[in-house]
Amino acid sequence: MTLFNEIYGAYFRIAERVLARKTVSDKEIHEIIAREGFRDSVLFVPQKLLPQSDGSDWGLLKRNPDGSLSRVMKHPPVKILTLLHKRWLKAKLADPRMTLFLPDEEFAALSAALADVQPLYQPAWFRYADRFNDGDPYTDPAYRSIFRTVLNALTTHRALDIDYITSRNKRIHRLFVPLRLEYSGKNDKFRLYCCSMSRSGQPKGALINLGRITAVKTAPVPKNGVLTVDEIFEARKCSQPVTVRVTQERNGTERFLMEFASYEKHTDFDQATGTLTVQLWYDQTDETELLIQLLSFGPVLEILSPPAFRARAAARVAKQYELLHKLQ
Repeated sequence: MTLFNEIYGAYFRIAERVLARKTVSDKEIHEIIAREGFRDSVLFVPQKLLPQSDGSDWGLLKRNPDGSLSRVMKHPPVKILTLLHKRWLKAKLADPRMTLFLPDEEFAALSAALADVQPLYQPAWFRYADRFNDGDPYTDPAYRSIFRTVLNALTTHRALDIDYITSRNKRIHRLFVPLRLEYSGKNDKFRLYCCSMSRSGQPKGALINLGRITAVKTAPVPKNGVLTVDEIFEARKCSQPVTVRVTQERNGTERFLMEFASYEKHTDFDQATGTLTVQLWYDQTDETELLIQLLSFGPVLEILSPPAFRARAAARVAKQYELLHKLQ
């Protein structure tokens, strides 16, 4: 049994959430799919869970006389936790970022339950290339408190009263509506997409590094209009997408699509050559991070356009080549 078996994937998780209930309504099924699945899951998964007259569904539910649905089996599904899974969980607990998402009591309970388990790997075994060394202080109690306050505001749909220091060492105190929390692998930092009100009363998008926040507390959401993440991204989006060509060598196309799954993109696969041509739209403030990500694919990826972006990539490769030969 492999570690990442398909029974731990999104669709099995959706089915598990549905079958965990003795009875469930059509509306609740759609809500579970929207919450646990992908954007396009609502287009076909409901038809597989809801009983169909032609028998094309998965056969997991039956319709009751009152219109509700119940599982066909007697007991809810049970997940089997193997020793390999326990070793993986023990290794994940060694990641300092885990303490940000788990309450102290839950983290202590998990650590005690896995006390006799050998971790699958150690964090010290990994070396990260092209990553800044001034990542967020994940073990700092003050940072952890700020992170959990921000995360709680996101899940409970509250606003945040934030004090923070900008990159230009300017102190800002303002009310923000949090929209999305994001992790930057290149910077090893968490950052918050949020909306604030300008002096004119108009909503304005902002991106705040959590490590720069000095104080934060929750507050009611203002009645004024609030921007969405999509609206903020549109204002920061590049004017011209980056176009790249990826080959199948060393699973290049599969690795590329996985790493850039969150990006807005247009893909075109050439069956004859087995190459993937992709247009990527990105936040202009993340251009350097995107460049580093693309270059990490090496010879399996070619940057086609725009010319200025391609020139930046070439200059970076030439500099790396020069530094490498100086060391020899």
